[in-house]
Amino acid sequence: MYSIFVTSALLTQAVAAPSLKLRKYVDALDLEFSFNPVIPAYWTSLPHHRRTPFSVSPDGKTGYLAYLDASGSDVHVQHVDVSTMKSKDYNAITIPNLKEAGGIVGHGSGNTPVPAIYRYQKGKQLWKTFVAGPGVHPDDGLMMSPDMNGDLAYSPESGMYGAYIVVTAYTGFAEGHFGDSIQYVNEKGALQTIDASSAWGCSHHTGIAFEAAAEPPFASICAEDQGAIWLNTDTQGMSNDGVKISNEQVTNGASGEPVGGMSGSYSSLAKFQNSTEYIFAWVSRGAVDLTTNDWMGAGYTHAENRTNGRQTAMAILSDKNTLVGPEATSEVGAANGDSQVNWVTESEGPDRSNAHVATFDDTYALITWEEIATNLWGSTPS
Repeated sequence: MYSIFVTSALLTQAVAAPSLKLRKYVDALDLEFSFNPVIPAYWTSLPHHRRTPFSVSPDGKTGYLAYLDASGSDVHVQHVDVSTMKSKDYNAITIPNLKEAGGIVGHGSGNTPVPAIYRYQKGKQLWKTFVAGPGVHPDDGLMMSPDMNGDLAYSPESGMYGAYIVVTAYTGFAEGHFGDSIQYVNEKGALQTIDASSAWGCSHHTGIAFEAAAEPPFASICAEDQGAIWLNTDTQGMSNDGVKISNEQVTNGASGEPVGGMSGSYSSLAKFQNSTEYIFAWVSRGAVDLTTNDWMGAGYTHAENRTNGRQTAMAILSDKNTLVGPEATSEVGAANGDSQVNWVTESEGPDRSNAHVATFDDTYALITWEEIATNLWGSTPS
């Protein structure tokens, strides 16, 4: 371990009598790696202290010290508590194969949690690929995921991983808004820029369903904040040229977490083995009295709830793009907006949540859900 001596001085300008305040930190900072501070100076070869760039974050709370490893290769960056000049409880960051640290700028920790796919084999990390953040579709704005809601699927036929995730933009046209993104990564960890990728799809949605297909695009479903659940394999969004699976009443940007929402499992879409068919399960309060969605325009609707408690429903897809049976109506004025729904539970009863589905073969599937039959006082909820 090596230590360095750091002093900081605050000089208040005065004409007659300068006021000098000096605070000393002796042997305060322990470095994680060996460091050779003295080298021959340029031209004269006299002993000279090596450059050790230091910077403080904009909030004034964290210092960053960069120094060259004693081996002469690898630059280390260490976090420093500026109130004590001791190392913070973070491991130093090592940038390999560098010969000198010429300068450093501290930007602080920030608030941009960025999603990534990791692949491990025999306990060792093979690769790590970011599916949002710097360098990922920058023309559409950069995305982060403060809440990791979504799903990951793999297709052995195409050798492709697909991630369908909730994102919020921190640059670009959608900065500050929430949506979703679909990204694909091959088996070598390379992010794919293909037509099936989506930088921005469904808005403020309350659920994602995602399942692999033989090739991208994978089967995808979203429940958005305008009043519908869409089979959006082809569109990767919430446009009405997609297939409307269900009308859902939306209040304050939420539609009752039909597909898990901010909690629960996202195993609500499953593919039948050795088949092109899929099964989808969700919870719904039904839909009555369709009205125009003025904000979205023609072809989009709002609905009122049919029941107070949510009921479990299911749909079958003949393939990743096709709903078996009629899609949900978008007829304004329709009194019945859920006539196409295949209900698994009765129309009246306790509230259901977290519908899951799994398949056993090409014929049978299992649907599960949770329900609140009684409250804490022992009575049946209305």
